[in-house]
Amino acid sequence: MTEAQGKWGWFVVLGIFVVLGFGALSNLLLATIATIFYIGVLMIVAGAFQIVHALRVKDWRGFFLWGLGGFFYAAAGMTIVLDPAIASLVLTLILAVFTIASGLMRLLLSFRARGDRGWGWLFASGLLTAIAGLAFLLGWPLNSLWLLGLLLSVDLVFQGCTLIGLGLQLRDSR
Repeated sequence: MTEAQGKWGWFVVLGIFVVLGFGALSNLLLATIATIFYIGVLMIVAGAFQIVHALRVKDWRGFFLWGLGGFFYAAAGMTIVLDPAIASLVLTLILAVFTIASGLMRLLLSFRARGDRGWGWLFASGLLTAIAGLAFLLGWPLNSLWLLGLLLSVDLVFQGCTLIGLGLQLRDSR
């Protein structure tokens, strides 16, 4: 029996993400703000670490650039934390543009793989991703209030379901 099989119950318990996901679904605006705040805090912490790193290598010729990069990263994080509404607008727009770009790249890859078996799956994936990105873009800026929260909610639900399924599968394979 593997170690994971012996801990199957913990996987099921971590399935609480399903509840968190449905909780987030109940208030998408709050979930969006929480997502934005989380990103901002992570950027502040990362910027601070980069500044500390710069101070630790101050004899190195890249010291100033490391420090300046850390300062700008932390400043961007502070901007996000101080005005999550504007950050939500910007991040939703970036998400829309990159989702469209990702879908278009998969479509191009599918055309190059047209002779290969299964290329239709790549085409379908690219088409759906590009359409989703276009829908995000067409809904912008109004969807900035809820879209990031929706994506967080859906991810939590799927992650929770995956962990429960994995835990139950591990239990049955003991």
